[in-house]
Amino acid sequence: MPDGVGKILICSCEGTMPLDTGAIQGACRGAELRAAHQLCRAEVGKFRSAAADTEPVTVGCTQESPLFTELAAEVGRERPITYVNLRETAGWSREGNKAGPKMAALIAVAQEPLPNVPLVTLQSEGVILVYGSDERAIEAGALLQEHLDVTVLLKPPASIVPSRAREFPVAKGRVQSAKGHFGAFALTINDFAEPVPSSRSMLNFGPSRDGALSRCDVILDLSGGIALFAGDELREGYLRVDPNDPVAVLKAVLKARDLVGTFEKPRYVTFAQELCAHSRSRIVGCARCLDVCPAGAIAPAGDHVAIDANLCAGCGQCATVCPTGAAGYALPPADMLLGKLRTLLTTYHDAGGDHPVVLVHDEAHGTELIGALARFGGGLPANVLPFVVNEVTQIGLEAIAAAFAYGASAMRVLSRARPRHDITALTRTLDLAQPILAGLGLGAQRISIIATDDPDVLEAELRAIELLASVAKPTSFLFAGAKRELLRFSLRELHRAACTPVDVIALPAGAPLGSIEVDVAGCTLCLACVAACPTGALSEDFDRPLVRFTEDACVQCGLCKATCPEKVISLKPQIDFRAATAPARVLKTEEPFCCVRCGKPFGVRSTIERVTAKLAESHWMFKDSPERLEAIKMCDDCRVAVISAQDFDPYGAPPRPPVRTSEDYLREREEKKRAEKEPQ
Repeated sequence: MPDGVGKILICSCEGTMPLDTGAIQGACRGAELRAAHQLCRAEVGKFRSAAADTEPVTVGCTQESPLFTELAAEVGRERPITYVNLRETAGWSREGNKAGPKMAALIAVAQEPLPNVPLVTLQSEGVILVYGSDERAIEAGALLQEHLDVTVLLKPPASIVPSRAREFPVAKGRVQSAKGHFGAFALTINDFAEPVPSSRSMLNFGPSRDGALSRCDVILDLSGGIALFAGDELREGYLRVDPNDPVAVLKAVLKARDLVGTFEKPRYVTFAQELCAHSRSRIVGCARCLDVCPAGAIAPAGDHVAIDANLCAGCGQCATVCPTGAAGYALPPADMLLGKLRTLLTTYHDAGGDHPVVLVHDEAHGTELIGALARFGGGLPANVLPFVVNEVTQIGLEAIAAAFAYGASAMRVLSRARPRHDITALTRTLDLAQPILAGLGLGAQRISIIATDDPDVLEAELRAIELLASVAKPTSFLFAGAKRELLRFSLRELHRAACTPVDVIALPAGAPLGSIEVDVAGCTLCLACVAACPTGALSEDFDRPLVRFTEDACVQCGLCKATCPEKVISLKPQIDFRAATAPARVLKTEEPFCCVRCGKPFGVRSTIERVTAKLAESHWMFKDSPERLEAIKMCDDCRVAVISAQDFDPYGAPPRPPVRTSEDYLREREEKKRAEKEPQ
């Protein structure tokens, strides 16, 4: 924890939790620590005097943060106050008397700077489509008509009683397809028809048509059918609820009423298309982000992909699986996330804590579950350090490696029992981390997912974690740089700190690290793989025919394998900790062929000799013309000069056989039949 962090105010919350001021002060060197029994009431003067200064102020309470913010404004404070929840995450626990090191770590993390995240602006004019099948859609439209521009679309047969007054448009139709985002939805509707004004007992409709287009800002889906979008819970502006649940319908109506105006959301993912390894020359290599995006926000765009920030829901899985770092998560960036892990674990160790277990969780689900455990259960164990992130699926291999390099003894990821979206990227990341941790002597039980909505289950899972030793020599380096560099550096630091380090560890298929194997006998040194490699892992030499490979730069995108015309390349996922300092190794080299006229090397000897031998045997232009065959053995400049001087007739080819038509085949078939019928 950095020195000189101003004033820290902690409170025992009327004696409901113990405060180890010695452990906190020892880890928060240079800070002025003030402890209270009832900071928000009887001892509020301690806060007023601290807030009146210009120094940074950290308060170990989030419940009364609105009150403290109001009091700070009263004393004229302009600098914001930092709040950290020490009660539910540490003090309210059966092991609260041992939670001093954890409190110090949580205070230190709270004082880390916040990321500066760019924003995306979305505009809604308040045009809403209510999609249903009966009177419940009409009732929802009636509740919204005074606030939004309402249109109700009823699924066929749309058998409802006509209203006495046409207060908003009602039509019949079935949504065939939907695309777009909040503020710009576009729907294609089949069997679309408008009601006739003479409808009497039941609403009648005019002629229907397919392919009608509808545009709106918000969709309220009360149809009770299949969602219009994949990952519908992540699609902002698309409200889908069970029409048989009146409470859910009312909540959706109230939420829809507020969806008009200008809105901002974070630009969750930054993207550098020059680093993307999606494809080259229309050959697809890496499609990891396309496979895991639950919101459909990623699409191919030539040699790279494009990420629609309007659709992106911020799960971070694209950044997690991206092998080159082209996609990077911004809330926070990877280097800032690793910095928070460093602060958490180093402060915990400095305060005397041991066997730290990092519990990664999100705000919406994890914080609520931890709070319920503190209020109604035994609370978090003293060695479990909650680490809040925007989405648990943003945790990548670099964060896992850094956590264990910093001295974590275990890591758990807390997710919902039924996640809002697919968490394939997270499970793949953990499957990738397992063999690395096991190969470095940390065992196979160090990291896993706790998928539950029950605080009692969470407590049981956490208390069942064995008190395992961490790495022998925890690192304290502050990682910085792009995501790919962070991954390599964190893995090297983990290897350096491991108890039983090994040089090479085999990884599962799809890993972003590894080598390639080449069938040297079948390789012709065409260098197509070099041209396709997006990271420079494969390279050539301009003086002689060869292919080099730098394993540290390989991301296992598979473009070299897909591009190779001889199909002699295979991927070998692994991590070689020596690759960072190892020189590029030569995969294949051959003797160059020198021009028979000027002596300049211009190709591979084996290839030139094989080509000339084949042409001399079978091709009409060369088998009877040694001069033309000799031109094949020349460089480009000499070949042009020699061919220009020859008297070559390009139309001197032997006559081609006549073109065969269907009539020829039919005639031959009839002749064959007659021949078979005639007596021998």
